[in-house]
Amino acid sequence: MGAELPRVSVFEADEMVQIQIVKKKLEDAGIACSVSNKYLNNLLSTPTASALKLEVNIQDEQKAFEIIDHYLAEKEN
Repeated sequence: MGAELPRVSVFEADEMVQIQIVKKKLEDAGIACSVSNKYLNNLLSTPTASALKLEVNIQDEQKAFEIIDHYLAEKEN
């Protein structure tokens, strides 16, 4: 088995609904992704904007950005 690929953040939001929408679009395109929240384990801190991040393997970064850009362009119209 090879080494695990590094993961990169491709989308940030402060609402889980937005994260889930983008996560579904990426998964539908065959891109494995995960949600990270640096505040999840620290209940004493106050979450700031963009506390939620969607991460993908670095090899999927470009394709993920294309899908996200398309989604955001559709959302604006």
